Formats: sequence, structure tokens, C-alpha cells
Amino acid sequence: MAEAVVTEPYPALAPDQLAARHGLRVAGERPGLVEYARRIWAYRHFIVAFANARNVATLTTARLGQLWHVLTPLTNAAVYYLIFGVILGTRHNIDNFVGYLCAGIFIFGYTTQVASAGTGIISGNLNMIRALQFPRASLPLSVTLTQLNQLLAAMAVLIGIVLVTGEPITFAWLTLVPLLFLQTVFNAGLAMLLARLGSKITDLKQIIPFVLRTWLYGSGVFYSLANVMDHMPTWAATLLKLNPMLIFIELAREALLAGPNESGMTTTYMWTTATVWALVMGICGFLYFWRGEKEYGRG
Repeated sequence: MAEAVVTEPYPALAPDQLAARHGLRVAGERPGLVEYARRIWAYRHFIVAFANARNVATLTTARLGQLWHVLTPLTNAAVYYLIFGVILGTRHNIDNFVGYLCAGIFIFGYTTQVASAGTGIISGNLNMIRALQFPRASLPLSVTLTQLNQLLAAMAVLIGIVLVTGEPITFAWLTLVPLLFLQTVFNAGLAMLLARLGSKITDLKQIIPFVLRTWLYGSGVFYSLANVMDHMPTWAATLLKLNPMLIFIELAREALLAGPNESGMTTTYMWTTATVWALVMGICGFLYFWRGEKEYGRG
């Protein structure tokens, strides 16, 4: 008679041990920081394609279409010139006020458009987030790229404006390249920061326009900083000089306009501050967004 074979019962394992044995991982688990950056680079073609699609889809129903990306800042410039330049007289003591004003509006508009779109990029794409697996930072990065494409078209118009208003072509124009690079890094970090905040605070989209409007008035877009600094407390003047948008705008004006520096800040100070702001916002925004990776798309 054959001898019965007695087998040991399958050992009971905890769920985490069982998952480790079979190579299972938590769905939506946040990858490590280096791995996350690697995945974003692997999805660079998706980011570019999504940015281009957003750019094409914007204003497609308008009769003038993409032309509004240029007409909008020009219209704002005309309105601000009438109110602040003519009625309030801020154009006095500023050489080439038209170029001065347009440079401020175009540069400031780049950041505000990124901030506005980035705030709702997560909540506005929940269906795609829940259906597809990709690094969620691709969305705020695509917002930044979309606005950068629109800015480059607008910059061609801005250069035409400064030429028509009598500004010469100089080698200083080449500094626009590193300037826009630093502002893009700053904007990308800002977009990721606001994207996570917007996914957690649903009312942020209603608040952000008021914040951006206040930021506009404190960034010297339509007035000379030197003309108002003398009437401000020391602490307020110091804070104003640390405003990143004021720095980016003044560097753009210094590159495009041949007139005297109206800001009262040295070139070295402005470039140093712009670099620090780009690094701080870019790194902090990326880290803050990465820490919330597993939260996006969940109810």
C-alpha cells in the first residue's frame, strides 16, 4: 500500500509580504524623486504634444483665432497707456513709455497666464488623470510650454514695437534668451505649486485673479519704480525690489530699451535675484508637486 504524503500547509503571509513575494506594488505609489524626474523626461514628447494641442485648441472658435494671443496684450497696453500714461501721467520722465509699458505687459502676462492655467490644470483633467498612467507634473509643465509658445509669438510683436518707437538693435537683446529661460523655470515651479494647491483648494481659481491683479500693481508694469520709491517706507521699498516679476520686467526693459535704468537697481543685483527666484521656485514647486503625486485624481 502506498504511503500517504503529508504536505505542510501554505504559510500564512501578511498582505505586504504576499505582495512582495509576487512583485505587486501599491497602485498610484509615488516614485522616488530621481525616478520621477526620469519618468518626466521619458514623457517629454507627450508634454510637447499636449502643449501644442492646448495651444491650437485655445480660441479656435474666435474669428481671429490665435491672433488674440497677440491682440490681448496689445489691447491691455492701449488701455493702460490711456489710463496711467495719459490720465494719471505716469509716462512723464520715462523715455519711450510705449516700449516701457509693452515690455512690462508682455513679460508679466507670461507669468499670469501660466498661474491662471496652472491653478485648474489638475481639476480640469481628472478624467485623463484617472484613465491614464503618466507623471502628473506633465500637466503643469505643458501649461508652461503652451504659454511660452504664445510668448515667443508676442515677443516678435514687442520687438517690432520697440523698433518702431526708435530703439536701436544692440547686443543687449541677446540677454533676453537667458532671461526667458529663468522666467520659464520660475513659471514651471509656480505652475506646479498652484496645480497642487488648486487640486486641494477648489476655490483657489476664484481667488487667484485678485492675487494676480495685486501682483500687477506691485510690479512696476505701468509706472517707474524710481518715481514711487521716494514716497515709500524703507521696508516696503525693500519688498518691492524682491518682487520676482519686477526683476524680470526690469531686465527685459534693460535689454530692449536704450534709455536709463528707471529701477534704481544694479544689473548684477537683478540677475542674481532673478537666478535665485528661478532656482527657489523651480525646485520648491517641483518638490511640493511631487510629494502630492499619489493624491491627484482621487475623490
